[in-house]
Amino acid sequence: MIRASFMAGVLFALLLVRPATAQELDGTLKKIKTSGVLTIGYVESAPPFSFPGPNKRPVGYSIELCLRVASGIEKQLGIETLKIEWIPVTVDNRIDMVAGGKVDIECSTTTATLSRQERVDFSLMTFVDGGGLLTTSDSNLHTVGDLAGKRIAVIPGSTTEKALAAFLKKDFVTAEMVHVKDHLEGLAALDKGAADAFASDRGILIGLAATSKDPSRFALAGVLFSYEPYGFMVRRNDGAFRLAVNRALAALYRSGEVLSIYDHWFGGLGKPSAAIQAMYLLNGLPE
Repeated sequence: MIRASFMAGVLFALLLVRPATAQELDGTLKKIKTSGVLTIGYVESAPPFSFPGPNKRPVGYSIELCLRVASGIEKQLGIETLKIEWIPVTVDNRIDMVAGGKVDIECSTTTATLSRQERVDFSLMTFVDGGGLLTTSDSNLHTVGDLAGKRIAVIPGSTTEKALAAFLKKDFVTAEMVHVKDHLEGLAALDKGAADAFASDRGILIGLAATSKDPSRFALAGVLFSYEPYGFMVRRNDGAFRLAVNRALAALYRSGEVLSIYDHWFGGLGKPSAAIQAMYLLNGLPE
């Protein structure tokens, strides 16, 4: 009798525990599972990371990584065909779009900073870059001293603007800042002579020049003034979704498949730098 009562108690306890051990979906993963849709935000003017392709569908290095993330989420949730909704964002509104739930993930060229993590969370690193200057090929801008009195186009509110200001101040150089709304407008300002240089991340500047009508018209100045670690933005305090994103990225890095994606978009520049190779290695977390 005592044994029967004991076994009944154990079975009852197991019944109580079982629902708790089976993790129920919540947050973004629940939203995706219910709707069958993943909303991806991307900046349209950031080649070769994210920009419209021939059929207006977004393409680029960041886009390809994000598609691998989508495949991983599709498999994890058991969705037969996950629909992707592409939503253009701007440098100005991209954080608001993620924080406000307008997009599930932002896949472009956003630098992960501690201050930004007060509003959003970031995935594992996706790229390592640095701030540089795009000039015209006939320009004589080679060192920081050459920037004195020059007009430098920059996107306001970007990490580039803050880093550039600190860089110039350190060397007691005064230059005029010309605010532009995005990368394409910055390139246009340089091309039309409204600015002597355009400041942004070097990878983006190379992509802008390479996809312009006349790539030979532009050149990179020998100036590097910041450290820009990229990551994909996701909503803050949604650990399960962030883990799903990181799991897909880590698997991509561990397998080495990311190198073919890098080569597709940056192969003309040679092999990945030592910093980028280290980034892939350190972020290829074991399962």
